[in-house]
Amino acid sequence: MPSRPDRPTAPRPLRLIARGVLLAALGLLAVPAGAQQPSGAVEARVLEFLHRQAAGLPGEVTIQVSPLDPNNQLPACAAIEPFLPAGTRAWGRISVGVRCDSPVTWTAYLQAQVAVVADYLVAARPLRAGQVLGPADLGQRRGDLTALPDNLLTDGTQAMGHHTRIAIAAGSPLRGDMLRVPHAVRQGQTVPVVSSGPGFRVASEGRAMNNAAPGESVRVRLANGQVVTGIAQAGGSVEVAF
Repeated sequence: MPSRPDRPTAPRPLRLIARGVLLAALGLLAVPAGAQQPSGAVEARVLEFLHRQAAGLPGEVTIQVSPLDPNNQLPACAAIEPFLPAGTRAWGRISVGVRCDSPVTWTAYLQAQVAVVADYLVAARPLRAGQVLGPADLGQRRGDLTALPDNLLTDGTQAMGHHTRIAIAAGSPLRGDMLRVPHAVRQGQTVPVVSSGPGFRVASEGRAMNNAAPGESVRVRLANGQVVTGIAQAGGSVEVAF
C-alpha cells in the first residue's frame, strides 16, 4: 500500500506562538488563575484617570494616590476601570473607586489628594460694605485652592468695579458671594433683544421690566406690547430663545 505523504507541520516554536496569540485573543492569558492583583497597576490607572479628570483646572495640579494594600486578596483583573462616586469631583481629598468586571467582579477604593496651587484674590485693605472695588483694594496670594473656601476669585476682572455685599477684613480671600455684580440691564432701560430659534434669529428692541445681572432672567416689553423673558448679557442686550 503506497505510503501517504507526511502532512507538513509548522515548526514547534511557531505552533506555540500561534497558540499563544489565540489564547490571548480569547483573554485566557490575561490573568493567571489565582493570581493576586498587583497594587502598582491599580495606582497607575487611578493616577492616569485623575489627571484626565483634572484637565483644565487653573494653576498647578498635583495628584497623590494612596497605594492599594499589597497584601490584598483581590483576584488579578484583566481590565481595571477607575470611577468617581456620584457627586465627587477631582478636587481635594477624595475616594476613587476601582471596578473590575473580568474575570472576577470586585470593587475597591483608594484615597487620593488633588491639590490645585494657583493665585487668588484677597482684600489688600479693610473693605466696607457697599464699597466699589478698585486696583488698590485687591491683592494676590498663592495657595492650594482645594484647601480654601469655594467660589474663590482668581482674576482681578472678576472683582474690579463690583460692590461689596459685606465688610471684608484685610487679607481675607475674596469669594464671588461677597460681591454684588453690577446690573447689565436696569428696569425701564431700552435694550436690544435678540430672539433665536431653529433656523431664525431676529433683532428688536424693548423696555426692561426688572434689573438683572449678566446671566440672570429679565422680562422685556416689546414695541408691540408683547412681554418676553430672556437672559441678560454682559453688554446690556437680552437673549430670548424659542
